[in-house]
Amino acid sequence: MDFRKIQEAQERFGGPFAMTSILQKRVRELVQGSRPLVEIRSVRPIDIALEELLHGCLTLEHDEAEIKAPEDIFTTEM
Repeated sequence: MDFRKIQEAQERFGGPFAMTSILQKRVRELVQGSRPLVEIRSVRPIDIALEELLHGCLTLEHDEAEIKAPEDIFTTEM
């Protein structure tokens, strides 16, 4: 794996955590049988996902997660 490519991907996506999140999801999809979005010699899913990321084929979408506490968390029965 080319560490210059990793550094470039981190800079594009705002750091290692965002990049890792994108790569993890895409590697999972590739392992489950998704076809690569770019042509690459490597068959390793992580290499394919990194190339897809660098070619602009992948994006990070922020989900607006709703966090709710269980209703009974505020009741204190003793």
